Amino acid sequence: MVRRATLTAPTRVLAAVFLTVVALGTTACATDKRPPDPDAVAAGATLYEQSCASCHGSDLRGTDKGPPHLSEVYASDHHSDDSFRSAITNGAPSHHWDFGDMPPVPSLSDEDITSILAFVRQQQATQELEAYPPG
Repeated sequence: MVRRATLTAPTRVLAAVFLTVVALGTTACATDKRPPDPDAVAAGATLYEQSCASCHGSDLRGTDKGPPHLSEVYASDHHSDDSFRSAITNGAPSHHWDFGDMPPVPSLSDEDITSILAFVRQQQATQELEAYPPG
């Protein structure tokens, strides 16, 4: 004889809420994986070269002035787009690398930053990321 667990009303409500949150989270994650707009990526490549490459390298692999954006530490699961946006807008204290604090880049608009992020994320998706800490 199979014995079934009897769930109380509050437990059933909590289970329903949990399943709804999981379903919404899965849907949100799926929509975040859409390919970047090619026009934004192209604009971002130009803006990156003008505003970021002197420190982070034209190939996004870093220089003696700044870290590589192709490091796994800058993947979206560790540094979100919001953290990139904040670093560009407000600057960022040195915390993963010994290059010193990053100053803000006030010449970039929100739209410029969005394009740069599209370019960086596209490059991260198509290039091999470097291990962190570097070996």
